[in-house]
Amino acid sequence: MADPKGFLNHGREVAGRRPVDERVGDWDEVYPGGPGRALLPIIRTQASRCMDCGIPFCHQGCPLGNIIPEWNDLVYRDDWDAAIERLHATNNFPEFTGRLCPAPCETACVLGINQDPVTIKNVEVSIIERAFESHNVRPQPPEWLSGKTVAVIGSGPAGLAVAQQLTRAGHTVAVYERADKIGGLLRYGIPEFKMEKKVLDRRLEQMRREGTVFRAGVQVGEELTGDQLRDRYDAVVLAIGSTVGRDLPVPGRELGGIHQAMEFLPQANRVALGETVPDQIRADGKHVVIIGGGDTGADCLGTSIRQGAASITQLEIMPRPGEDRPVNQPWPTYPMTFRVSSAHEEGGDRVYAVSTQEFVGDENGNVKELRLVEVDSKFQPVEGTERVIPAELVLLAMGFTGPEREGVVEQLGVDLDERGNIVRDAKYASTVEGVFVAGDAGRGQSLIVWAIAEGRAAAAAVDRFLTGGATTLPAPIPPTERPVTA
Repeated sequence: MADPKGFLNHGREVAGRRPVDERVGDWDEVYPGGPGRALLPIIRTQASRCMDCGIPFCHQGCPLGNIIPEWNDLVYRDDWDAAIERLHATNNFPEFTGRLCPAPCETACVLGINQDPVTIKNVEVSIIERAFESHNVRPQPPEWLSGKTVAVIGSGPAGLAVAQQLTRAGHTVAVYERADKIGGLLRYGIPEFKMEKKVLDRRLEQMRREGTVFRAGVQVGEELTGDQLRDRYDAVVLAIGSTVGRDLPVPGRELGGIHQAMEFLPQANRVALGETVPDQIRADGKHVVIIGGGDTGADCLGTSIRQGAASITQLEIMPRPGEDRPVNQPWPTYPMTFRVSSAHEEGGDRVYAVSTQEFVGDENGNVKELRLVEVDSKFQPVEGTERVIPAELVLLAMGFTGPEREGVVEQLGVDLDERGNIVRDAKYASTVEGVFVAGDAGRGQSLIVWAIAEGRAAAAAVDRFLTGGATTLPAPIPPTERPVTA
């Protein structure tokens, strides 16, 4: 145990962010010098708050099964080399989860029953940043090659986790990505202020040195068909994500200026990285309305602020969550509470329990106003609450309905479930022999930590398939077998 009295002597303290008026003027991460550096003065004290519980429920809260009390203790003892070894044993990419994961481990922390939980996510990102700075993240190429080949379609967190695990197991792995650069939504969906792309690039360089082959700019399903994939490779892993945005079929949807969030965010990311995007969708000087109150909506908010929007209103059909854990979501479940992201600190209005009724256009066919109404607990309109707000740019951030069907999914002939996701069993195998599924394509829209966990588990399943039953890869519990939190 780190410090037996740590949780009694010290309160929770998180990394300080840069002042709002400073950070909205650039696209750099909101933490000074990055979250790892911002945390160094306080991190050992925060690690000492871990109680090393007899039954550490943070393990259960984390889909990766991170061995959290052990690396908390190692950080407190200033043994950073052992800490990164223990962290990497369960998580291929802690620099991603340490920035982007909503930390279900913390809501499951035993200390959190009646106090503020341990800053697990902050300790995690400190460990990995310290490891990179000390050159302690090295390539781990396989000692021998199996002669087996694997195609991974999609280079988001699930695809990258699959690829790294299978490469280290000795298989020859090629990762295909339709965008011009590798990374999936990590590259073009996550704004720079949440994770600078140099964080992604340094991990990709490690994977290249290990032997993973990356093929960007390849539209699988067109220039490379499903039949060609099965002919060329011994196994195929679909990690194509859940990319079909949920639409809003209300009157006026056809007006100009109404876009899916994933039309807007990738363009902004490219420009922030110095690229030129013709006819870019921009928020400059416009009244922006974001429909959807989740992380994607918050990303649109922070991006619109940096582009100089005149006003920003974020709409959510659900009622405003409370500050405290609801009684029907007891510890250690992940509660729906009111959360404030870095983008919410920067500006904009959040409006809850409302539903969009109509988009109103101007004489040029572009949206100029949005008609909304308040809704009750059953999402039914409340009479007399209709109102109109200005809306010159509307961004739909209401989630995703599954992977794209056209192209490789249809060509491979895999079955889909009633939600439009690719059917797979507990071994991540699709209904087609030799074709596996990992991440949101099979699970549905979910968290980055689940994507990495599924990638690791799918890799172990693919390794068993290729070797005839044996694997040396760790396999987290498949989601269909994971115990339900009481």
